[in-house]
Amino acid sequence: MATDSWAQAVDEQEAAAESIGSLQIRDKPEENGTAANATDSTSGAAKSESEGENKTADDDDKEDKAAQSLLNKLIRNNLVNNTNQVEVLQKDPNSPLYSVKSFEELRLKPQLLQGVYGMGFNRPSKIQETALPMMLAEPPQNLIAQSQSGTGKTAAFVLAMLSHVDPNNKYPQCLCVSPTYELALQTGKVIEQMGKHYPEVKLVYAIRGNKLQRGMKLQEQIVIGTPGTMLDWCSKFKFIDPKKIKVFVLDEADVMIATQGHQDQSIRIQRMLPKNCQMLLFSATFEETVWHFAQRIVPDPNIIKLKREEETLDTIKQYYVLCNSREEKFQALCNIYGAITIAQAMIFCHTRKTAGWLAGELSREGHQVALLSGEMQVEQRAAVIDRFRDGKEKVLVTTNVCARGIDVEQVSVVINFDLPVDKDGNPDNETYLHRIGRTGRFGKRGLAINMVDSRMSMNILNRIQEHFSKKIEKLDTDDLDEIEKIAS
Repeated sequence: MATDSWAQAVDEQEAAAESIGSLQIRDKPEENGTAANATDSTSGAAKSESEGENKTADDDDKEDKAAQSLLNKLIRNNLVNNTNQVEVLQKDPNSPLYSVKSFEELRLKPQLLQGVYGMGFNRPSKIQETALPMMLAEPPQNLIAQSQSGTGKTAAFVLAMLSHVDPNNKYPQCLCVSPTYELALQTGKVIEQMGKHYPEVKLVYAIRGNKLQRGMKLQEQIVIGTPGTMLDWCSKFKFIDPKKIKVFVLDEADVMIATQGHQDQSIRIQRMLPKNCQMLLFSATFEETVWHFAQRIVPDPNIIKLKREEETLDTIKQYYVLCNSREEKFQALCNIYGAITIAQAMIFCHTRKTAGWLAGELSREGHQVALLSGEMQVEQRAAVIDRFRDGKEKVLVTTNVCARGIDVEQVSVVINFDLPVDKDGNPDNETYLHRIGRTGRFGKRGLAINMVDSRMSMNILNRIQEHFSKKIEKLDTDDLDEIEKIAS
């Protein structure tokens, strides 16, 4: 791939950054249009492009990993209360494994400790307990870490970057690569919050749509951006001297490799860095492709895995209702609402068109309904989820865009208006598990009701039963007393 010819996917990801009005931009007439500079605020960050732009209303909502990751960041106000175990594989298994129970033990600079407490971190999260001593060690240690949204990993690597920077040196010392400019801006906000009392350290965004004067050298110590622009700045325009970089962070690696061109660009950036540069890579999942990529980027790593608690069906009572048409399914839904009190419910549909129709019909019946689907911008989705979480709406009608990662404690009932199927029409067991896993959380009992309207959907339901070895019972009037206890 030529240095000045980035993958089309990168152009599409970053093109909308031209509308970033809240960043302070040095706007020069030079034609190096992949540069950006922001040293102040990212409040009112650019809106994400609509994922549904090129899809029809009848298309299934495909999982967009970057959008889902951004959504999780936007809707999480605090750390997830995580009981998962941390598994550590050390580069040198004979060296002692250190962990910390307080931020004071890390001997941070006072202004950084002030920033940590100012963000509401009272003590390190599970992953921070083990990762921070490795990240802050001298000599630096490389790290590959698996962690989900809400575990405090962004704050951890931001703290590492801020700790390793020498504010007296006015040139880039830390690079952080994110798969999209929206995710880069989210990380930038954490840097600004944590570095609030450390004004000598400056931040610049390497995202498309802003201009730098040709031939200039950056004076900011931390550069955060997307792979194509970051590579441009290091090799084509030479705004950054890669040989002076102390810390290289690659965030959201599983999202990164899902985007054409990003994997190659990230590897090319890494090859320009000095051998003693600290490499930190984070990913929510570690499929074989992600693991192969991580090993190419990070030599001799320590490895931290956060074991996930398996979602279980044990606390969820499952039923099905037999119908003959979409209209009968809607009538059955109304009957259920008429018979029992439901605190809050999530209703999953196969297409946006069905979701839109159902939301309209429920609204006409007097229900407080929120609608969520993939053509909405990520910020719009986050606002809808926040309203639902606050109880402003009692019913959330959604497509698969909301099937995973979103926890609302008051959700007592999940209804599959359409059963989940893959592109070949076979049962999508994983999506079924994620969907009904939105109820029965936080140690409570949950209720799942499946609408069946044809022999085909009955066959799908039977195959789902077989897969999970869990009986799904036909909903009967005799069951109403029991489900009332769960649903209300």
